[in-house]
Amino acid sequence: MAHRRGSDPETEPNTRLYNPYQDLNLQVPITNLYKLPTSPEFLFPEESLHQRRSWGENLTFYTGSAYLGGSVSGAAVGLFSALKNFEQGDTLKLKINRILNSSGHTGRTWGNRIGVVGLIYAGLESGVVAVTDRDDVWSSVAAGLATGAVCRAARGVRSAAVAGALGGLAAGAVVAGKQHVFLWSHAVAYWLSFLLRSGIKVLALTMVLKP
Repeated sequence: MAHRRGSDPETEPNTRLYNPYQDLNLQVPITNLYKLPTSPEFLFPEESLHQRRSWGENLTFYTGSAYLGGSVSGAAVGLFSALKNFEQGDTLKLKINRILNSSGHTGRTWGNRIGVVGLIYAGLESGVVAVTDRDDVWSSVAAGLATGAVCRAARGVRSAAVAGALGGLAAGAVVAGKQHVFLWSHAVAYWLSFLLRSGIKVLALTMVLKP
């Protein structure tokens, strides 16, 4: 009997489906084990409507990101500062020691300062979202404005107002820029994959036509 490819075992008269779990006396049909749910994993439907991070996740994300970014930026500034302060008779060991000390000190200082800013921003944004029940660009702007004002409150009202305005503008620009970067990243990924596929096709055609 010739084997027919593409035939369905459920409709084939001389075949049957093999179930390796048939002797286990399972109370649940075995097919249910392979049917994964596609619905959101929330207890109440209202929870699935709010697709945002919790306050704890917000705190960890913003504080960690700010500390990491500040540490890397500070280390880079410390590196350039150490390179500028090299003297004529410095040995290689002394130069490396100067670079490590300057990068480590500046990186720690910047990381601590910007990490505190990220901590304040995370707490204020979570509070704004909890009060207004809205997680949009205006919540980020309000949190950035309040963060700048809190960070410069000790230097006077004028300094706090200027810092708050700059913080609000920076937060709004970051949120708006993130959306554009997301769209552009998809476009760039599409064109890169297109160019890669085209290059592979041209290379394969060249190898085939090569005498």
